[in-house]
Amino acid sequence: MNEQIYDDYALERLLKEQFGVIAEIDSVIARRIPVGRSVEATLFLTAKKQLFLYIHGEVKLLFSDVQKIVSRVGLTAELYMPPKNQPHYFDDIGTRKFREIFPGRKVVNPEDISFYRTLAPYSPALILIQEVKTGTIFQYDSDSKNNWRPHAKFSYRRIRTS
Repeated sequence: MNEQIYDDYALERLLKEQFGVIAEIDSVIARRIPVGRSVEATLFLTAKKQLFLYIHGEVKLLFSDVQKIVSRVGLTAELYMPPKNQPHYFDDIGTRKFREIFPGRKVVNPEDISFYRTLAPYSPALILIQEVKTGTIFQYDSDSKNNWRPHAKFSYRRIRTS
């Protein structure tokens, strides 16, 4: 039990240092579940009843990898948190990569960089979750038929207020 409290406190500090998010962890739904061969995720509720998914691992992940992981875990993302003090991180990386491919283009639209945003390095990752799609959270399992198996049942849907 003590180890879990220390893990929660360490995670709160990581969120503040890496993403600038001050969140008090109320309860952990899934702790260190595998979401890839060497990638783990922690799904938790804050004191404000916001659901977050924190993904970390030994491998370097791209933004597109994180999007696939979120979908395969059975979640719908509301907001992908950029690194601390970089509010336009994904757009900046996307624009830079787009200009590497097309150096002569002067005007760059958001539609132009939509694919190149997905090439941004994003590890560790923090995602604000909008809902659990089917009420089941999945985890990676290489022995399973489709490489994913149910980990826990949990219902959540974020209702926006004004």
